[in-house]
Formats: sequence, structure tokens, C-alpha cells
Amino acid sequence: MGKLKSKFTNSVMRKLIVFACLFISAVSSVAQTGSKKGGAGKLFIIGGGERSQALMARMVAAAALGPADYMIVLPMASEQPDTGFKYLRAQIAGQMRQPVRMFDFNKHDVNDRKWVDSLAGARLIYILGGDQNRFMKSVAGTPVSDAIHRAFANGALIAGTSAGAAVMSRYMITGQQLLKKDYKETFDRLYRDNVEFADGLGLLNHTIIDQHFIRRSRYNRLLSALAEHPGYTAVGIDEGTAILVQGNRAEVVGDSQVIRLASPSKLQKTASGQFKFSEVDFGLYTAGDVFKLKP
Repeated sequence: MGKLKSKFTNSVMRKLIVFACLFISAVSSVAQTGSKKGGAGKLFIIGGGERSQALMARMVAAAALGPADYMIVLPMASEQPDTGFKYLRAQIAGQMRQPVRMFDFNKHDVNDRKWVDSLAGARLIYILGGDQNRFMKSVAGTPVSDAIHRAFANGALIAGTSAGAAVMSRYMITGQQLLKKDYKETFDRLYRDNVEFADGLGLLNHTIIDQHFIRRSRYNRLLSALAEHPGYTAVGIDEGTAILVQGNRAEVVGDSQVIRLASPSKLQKTASGQFKFSEVDFGLYTAGDVFKLKP
């Protein structure tokens, strides 16, 4: 009877050990898979202007490139893609040894499987400045946009400056006022239904980015964007400055400052079309500061 009981106990113990191993393996697999979904990568969002060597060195370091990795530059926002690429490549020549390639999908088939797969496999993707509307016209709804998201989900760092910063958002500020036909670098009124949005890449689904922020005094524009999407966080990044984003965490890098606006309370629209609110979460950050994009 004792031997039978011992065999039974040993059998149960073996099954429990096997089950535990399988459970641990499954949990590990889910955790690893989960880390590859929903943006396991990083964003390096530059507010435009001159880029210091220290700023670019931090970008390259954050990408954590391996010996077999490479960088792809997307110049479709720029009117001078070759010049922009040449300058960028020269600037980072001392920062990395990995290949740096330019994929200009304004001049190349967006359905080219070889190019699209290469883009998806890049560890560092950089979007040049220029006109964010030109960039999105080139990639929206194409395999190129899908490839950028695939790269991001697989842990790549997606960087962009100026227009390349604006496209990171789901709701991208185009720069136009709907209540005025003439373009101005900043808004001259605080009215509802004035800021024009278009679909961006959507790498940030909870944050609206504005660039050249302090240099061009774009407070009215960012406040207008927040009034249209009060559930979002509005972030203004000055020139020569970036935020390094991973998940909900943003770290300020560079020479100037970053503004964060969120959670306007008692938001209202007056009969004349002006908007108002009583309070708003406001933050002003400098290099080394870390803040949450969404509370």
C-alpha cells in the first residue's frame, strides 16, 4: 500500500512539474510576444532647427544598433531630398558604422516588396523635415506606412525632425487655419474649429506634436489643437531639442525646452466661436527631464 501511494505521489509530482514548466514557458512566450506589439520600439522626435552632434549621438545610442543593423532615411517631406540626406549622413558618420540608405518613395514604387521589407527590417528609420502633408500623401494607406509600423513593433527607433515630428501623431497638425486662407507660422486667434488636422502615421495615438515650438511661438496653435482633442496630450518641441519616447515615458534631449499641455477643464465654446477653459495641466521641461505623455 505504501509503495502504491509513493508511486501515485511521484506521478502527481511529475505532472505538476511538467505543468509548471509548460505554464512558465507559455507566460514567457506571451510576454515576449506582447513586447513586440503596440510599439515596443522608441521614438526620437526632434522639433526641427539645427541638430547638435550630441543630439544625434543620443539618437544613435538609443537605437542600440547591432553589427548587422542599418538605418533608412525617408526624405519624402523634403523639397531637396538629396541635400537633406547628404547633410544627415555626414552628421552621423562619426556616430555609427552601419549602412545608411535613402528610400525616396516619391520616386519609387511604394509596392516594391524588396524596398518595403528592407524598411520593415531597419533598426533606425529617420524622416526628414519639409512638408508633413507631402510625406503623408506619399505613404498614407500604402505598404510603406505598414512597414514603418512593423519596424516599430519589432523594436526599431523611428526618428523625425520638423515635418518628420508632426507625422508621428494620429491627428497631425497640417499648419493651416481653417478660418483663414493665408498660411501663418503661428495662429492669431483662439477659436474652435480653426486648426486643420490630417491623418498622421499614428505612432502616437494619444499625443499631438507641434514643432519649432518656442522659436516660432506656436502656443495658440497647440492650445487650439488641445481644444479640438481635449482627451489628448499636446506637446510642443522647440528647435534643437527632442523627446525620446518609449511607451508612456518621454525624456527631453537637447538644447532648448518642451511644453506639455493636457486635461483642460470646463472646456466651452462661446457664441462667437472662441474657446475657453478654467484650468489645464502645464509642464515646461528641459534636457534630462522625464514626463508622462498621458496621465
